[in-house]
Amino acid sequence: MEEKEEDFHPVQDAGQQDDVDAKPDRSLRFLPFSKKKTKDEQGQDPEISDRHTRIIAPTFLYNMNFKKLGKCIIINNKNFDDVTEMNVRNGTDIDAGNLLRCFNSLGFNVAVLNDQTCNQMKNILQDVSQENHSNNACFACILLSHGDEGKIYGTDGAMPIKTLTSLFRGDVCKTLVGKPKLFFIQACRGSEFDQGVQTDSGSTGEVETDANPRYKIPVEADFLYAYSTVPGYYSWRNPGKGSWFAQALCNAFKEYGKDFEIMQILTRVNYMVAMHFESWSEDPRFSEKKQIPCIVSMLTKELYFKQK
Repeated sequence: MEEKEEDFHPVQDAGQQDDVDAKPDRSLRFLPFSKKKTKDEQGQDPEISDRHTRIIAPTFLYNMNFKKLGKCIIINNKNFDDVTEMNVRNGTDIDAGNLLRCFNSLGFNVAVLNDQTCNQMKNILQDVSQENHSNNACFACILLSHGDEGKIYGTDGAMPIKTLTSLFRGDVCKTLVGKPKLFFIQACRGSEFDQGVQTDSGSTGEVETDANPRYKIPVEADFLYAYSTVPGYYSWRNPGKGSWFAQALCNAFKEYGKDFEIMQILTRVNYMVAMHFESWSEDPRFSEKKQIPCIVSMLTKELYFKQK
C-alpha cells in the first residue's frame, strides 16, 4: 500500500500535499495538518531521579566491544514502474538523508541505495549477509518504500519482507549469530486508518560463555523489527519533512541514542508519533487520523549503542 503524506507543522507548510505508502486512491488529495502542539502537550521528559535509575546486569547486555559497530544498509525506493501503480514517494530522500546522518552519528558504516528492484534488494542484502561480520557488534537495515502487510515494494513490484530478513538468520549468516540484527521499515501495512480516541489521562541467572561449542540459540533470535505502523494500517509521510516515523526515529536517536537502551528509545519513538502527529483532510473521512509504530523484538539481551 502507499503511505499517506501528512504533516503537523505550522501553516506556512500548507502548500504540501500528503500521501501514503500504498496503492494510490486517485480520487482524494490530502492537505497538511497545521496544528502545532504546545510545549505542555509535547510531553517533555521529566528529569530522571535516582529512584528511576536503570540497573544494568552485564549478563543481559549485548557485547558491543568490537572494532566496529557494524553496517547499516538504507534502501530508499522513491520511483516505481508504471505496472506497480505506485506513486512517487516524495519526501523519502529527506528521510534517507536524515537517517544517514543519524546512524552515522551512532557509529554505523552507512550505505544508501536508491530505487532498487526486488531482485536488487535481495542481492544487496544477500551479499551483505555473506560478508564477515566478526569485527562488527551488530547489523542494521532500513527499508523506505511502499508496502502492504508482510510485503515491501521494489521499484518493479512487491516481495515478502521475510525474503530479505531471513538472509540474516543464525543458520545463514554465521558471523552475526548472537548479535543484534535491526530492521527499521517505513511502509504501509494495509489500508486502514487509525481514527484515534479521546483520553483524559495525562501524560539471575546463569553466566553465558562465547566459548562453548555446544551452545545453541534459535535461528530467529536476536532480531528486532521496528515498523512505522501496526498491521493493517496506512503509514503517513510528508513530502517536505519526511515520514512521521523517520522524523521521530531520528529525533529519538539524536537525543537518547548513546545513553538509552534500544527498547526505551523505540518506546519514545512510539510516543512521538502517537502524540505529535495528526492528519487533516478536506474530506472528513480522512481527517484527524493517527499512527502508532510497532516494535517486534526477538532480542535476547539489552542493547546500548555506546561502546566502552
